[in-house]
Amino acid sequence: MSGRSTTARSPIRRILFAIAALSVSGAAAAGQTFTSGDRAVALVELFTSEGCSSCPPAERWLSGLAEEPGLWERFVPVAFHVDYWNYLGWNDRFASGDYSDRQRLYIEQGAARVVYTPGVFRAGSEWLGWRSGQRLAAAGEPAGRLTAEVENGRAVIRYVPAAPTGAPLDVSIALLGMGLETEVLAGENRGRKLAHDFVVLNHRVVRLDREHTEYRAESELEAPAELAKTYALAVWVSARGVQEPLQATGGLLESTNF
Repeated sequence: MSGRSTTARSPIRRILFAIAALSVSGAAAAGQTFTSGDRAVALVELFTSEGCSSCPPAERWLSGLAEEPGLWERFVPVAFHVDYWNYLGWNDRFASGDYSDRQRLYIEQGAARVVYTPGVFRAGSEWLGWRSGQRLAAAGEPAGRLTAEVENGRAVIRYVPAAPTGAPLDVSIALLGMGLETEVLAGENRGRKLAHDFVVLNHRVVRLDREHTEYRAESELEAPAELAKTYALAVWVSARGVQEPLQATGGLLESTNF
């Protein structure tokens, strides 16, 4: 099984996380299952940065999706923090060059014309509707069923496409942090306390193996390097080499399931 991952690592933070997890429950949590249904669930991606003074309104909009009907059923939100604004004087602790590259690849594949923050993509295409308060659309065309079974830090992914396909597929698995806050001490947001939700804390891409009409993969879930109030999981399927998501699912995680 091949895969790559991006995680901000800190031994001290990992120790603190382990202590926090043990304090929540001394026993293993029951497994959880997230499933998409048969129609396309939109992956909603915000590319953002703590070093960007234009980003807090977009962050507030994304956080508001936690209260919107259809969360996890019609749309799955994620926030990728890019690193190309770090030179302005503030290093975003959630930023990764891999997330910046993900946004640039969208440009290369024609989903938008320029790299900027805040940038929002819905189902693989640039989407400006968030600025005017547009509601996210209902579930899309038939796209097959995506299921993620999570237990004790391991995820089993199954995907049955709506129609047979010979294309190789990959699955993205992202651990999200909710209720995160940062006191910004420098840069464009100096002096501000920023609140973040749906933050991608680590992101792994794994090959899906075909078994008759079903695609399947297994992957360990990496422990988060940042302590959050709540954690969630986002999972989406794409054709290999193409970022446009075919199907997505996700939901809030029990603390002992990763």
